[in-house]
Amino acid sequence: MRLTARIASLTVAAAVSTAALAACTSTQAEQTLHPAATQPTASATRTSASPSPSPSPRRLPASPALQVTGAPKGVKAKEGVLVDASTGQVLWAKDANTERPMASVTKVMTALLVLTSGNLNQQIQVPKAAFDYAWKYGAETAGLHPGDKLTAGELLEALLLSSGADAAYTLANYYGPGLAAFVSDMNAAAARLGMTHTHFTSPDGLPYPTETSTYSTPNDLVILGLAAMKYPAFRSIVDQRFYQLKKGPGRHQYWWDNTDALIGSYQGALGIKDGYTDDAGHCLLFEAERDGRTLIGVVLGSPPSGTAAGAQDAEKMLNWGFALHSTG
Repeated sequence: MRLTARIASLTVAAAVSTAALAACTSTQAEQTLHPAATQPTASATRTSASPSPSPSPRRLPASPALQVTGAPKGVKAKEGVLVDASTGQVLWAKDANTERPMASVTKVMTALLVLTSGNLNQQIQVPKAAFDYAWKYGAETAGLHPGDKLTAGELLEALLLSSGADAAYTLANYYGPGLAAFVSDMNAAAARLGMTHTHFTSPDGLPYPTETSTYSTPNDLVILGLAAMKYPAFRSIVDQRFYQLKKGPGRHQYWWDNTDALIGSYQGALGIKDGYTDDAGHCLLFEAERDGRTLIGVVLGSPPSGTAAGAQDAEKMLNWGFALHSTG
């Protein structure tokens, strides 16, 4: 079953996220989201040229703006952005239009396409090729057993919590059908959402055919995060510390821990997805809520100082953002 017919629904499902953050730069911190009109570029790891202005900006619901003073200190990521999720106000940004590999944050788009298929109770058999694929590329896996039958929803748990490339392969192979068709749908969905500086070559963010073949920007990934977090099923997965799937007919028992270091350690963290490759560094698409305020942000290229390097940068950004005061 092809997902092309489902992609159009992303515009309605993500009304806020269809607005692009392309006008944001490291020196412009108080802006509103605007829709984008250009197609994704074909290069990676470079600073994008300024896009054409939108002819019809989408206005978000009126809400008191935050008074931005200073900037978060000690953020080591190469690029990043922090946004008020309710108003679209950009609070802080650093090279937010620079295209970089984003590693397993890619899996958020894979999950979004599966969610638009509508039936998370669909039984899917894990192919042996999923194991071979993960082994070939030295990828993280969810330890799926070839031949096991899991629902699409259960495979999303494996995809988003343990960051399993075997789960990504299984879902993409089924819903494409085949990886090539699924990746084509990922790129079509990115264009539909206005992610004008994003390109996918895999459903998982693995560094092939080159380290920078799959890439995005902090601005584009905020758009993706806003779209995905509109789905209750997605939200219910990414804010869990772990998920246990008991042994049942046709499947083994599984236990998947959440690789997002913010979950369980940062007050109000809601998700979303982390990632790492040698070239991408530590990456994290994150959202958190405190005192009725929801902030969403991205860090790309946090240096490999530890497994939680991306979360450490995100925590500094969030602490600063939650300390800002409303102008109203």
